[in-house]
Amino acid sequence: MVDPSHEQAKRPVSAALAGPYGHPFHPILVTVPIGAWVGSLVFDIASHLVRDPDFLVRGAMWLIALGVIGALAAALAGFLDLFAIPPGTRAFRVGLVHMTLNLLVTAAYAGNFLWRHTDHRLAAGVGGGMLTLNAVSLVVLGISGYLGGKLAYRYGVRVADQTTQAEGFVPTHRPPGPTG
Repeated sequence: MVDPSHEQAKRPVSAALAGPYGHPFHPILVTVPIGAWVGSLVFDIASHLVRDPDFLVRGAMWLIALGVIGALAAALAGFLDLFAIPPGTRAFRVGLVHMTLNLLVTAAYAGNFLWRHTDHRLAAGVGGGMLTLNAVSLVVLGISGYLGGKLAYRYGVRVADQTTQAEGFVPTHRPPGPTG
């Protein structure tokens, strides 16, 4: 028998804002901050390998800003997905930790952006503190991503139920019969 609270976590609170059943918006939106922040770390490291790092320093700063904006959009959809999970469950606790880590990472990157924006001594490449904050934030984001994967792939939050999933495994054509 299927637990009704488990089925509740598969349905969107608002299909218009969180994505329809089986197609949540949160997983696609998180690709923006992840890509932007990974790119910013690559630019930070590369800023120490070139003679004129200004374009990489500025590029990393703006990638961080793009990531913060993308993270805020992903957070809105993520909040709605969290509201679909029944409180008091293991999945809800994992969701709260996932959310908290993501908010801390977003705040760290917002602070990193402001630090870079106000520091005009970046002609020699990104400072060690800024690069370290970027790298540590990305590690914490990876931990949070692991928890997000646990919500979807282990607990099935916002994933279609097995009956719906089974539709994808119905043969589209009849296999050839025995020839005799």
